Amino acid sequence: MALLDLKPDRGAFSRLGESMSPTTAMFWPMIAHVFLVFCLYALLVIRRNKFTFKDRESAIKLRDRGEEARESHLVNRNIANQFELPVLFHIACLLLYITDADNIVTVVLAWLFVLSRYAHSYVHVTSNHLRQRGALFGIGFALVVGLWAWLAIWLALE
Repeated sequence: MALLDLKPDRGAFSRLGESMSPTTAMFWPMIAHVFLVFCLYALLVIRRNKFTFKDRESAIKLRDRGEEARESHLVNRNIANQFELPVLFHIACLLLYITDADNIVTVVLAWLFVLSRYAHSYVHVTSNHLRQRGALFGIGFALVVGLWAWLAIWLALE
């Protein structure tokens, strides 16, 4: 099984000369995704203040009917998106950590997923071009499937 043992030595991940374990490395993409969510909430506040809360009537529409300006609505929808597929991402990362199945492959997959979420969010809150969003979602989806497949294979081979 030496060919399938892709668990790197603890010194394989280094940051500024300090050793970083693969399990520690697995948490950084998760933290980066949480940072994205925090940034989106900040953007939502900015856009609601600029576009939705511009007058009393607009604020009442949001409160009573959930109507808001397109600019803030896009951010609001994108925040909701961060609690859909990314939930499976975070669960996979935690399970990979718990089962000691995290390694360079899973860390790279996790970072690529987070990059796809940043790109997806950027498109969603700017141009909202559906073809680009769909492609970016598909990439992220495939990466999460890859994480889960890796976990399943790892567990099956144990």
